[in-house]
Amino acid sequence: MTATIEKSESRLPNPAVLVPELGEIGQALFKAVGNGSIPQATISLVQLRAGQIVGSTYLTVLHTGNLRKAGETEERITAVASWKDAPYFTDAERAALALVEAVLTPDPHGERVPDDLYARASRHYDDKALATLTMAIGQVGFFTPLALIGKPLPGVAPAQQWRSE
Repeated sequence: MTATIEKSESRLPNPAVLVPELGEIGQALFKAVGNGSIPQATISLVQLRAGQIVGSTYLTVLHTGNLRKAGETEERITAVASWKDAPYFTDAERAALALVEAVLTPDPHGERVPDDLYARASRHYDDKALATLTMAIGQVGFFTPLALIGKPLPGVAPAQQWRSE
């Protein structure tokens, strides 16, 4: 392997082939996050915002596509990056988006998830839903290193987004 990699391929071959256990972990995370305690739209909005925060084109394109397939409006999808002043989100979605930002953005002046943010989120979500929302943020966090280091091709079918061996 040379140090120069074509722009038309990822840096890594398919990690699920290299580490077959990854598929089981991914399926378990998908099942845990999809337990029905949080609306799928909220999960997808949170995961899109996470992809934006970590600066991953792959994750941003992936979650934008998921939202489109689920029938979300272009206004809501586009406004995720500026959700704080956008009129398209419910109070519950705003609490979820605030949580993902708090978790993924360092706060030099205090803890990332202060008590008032937790209290605001808990007004909209019960304990199971909060745990599920936490796992939804963690699911993106788990795959972020693969997205940033491996650089899978955005918008390409999973079987084709990774470099050939």
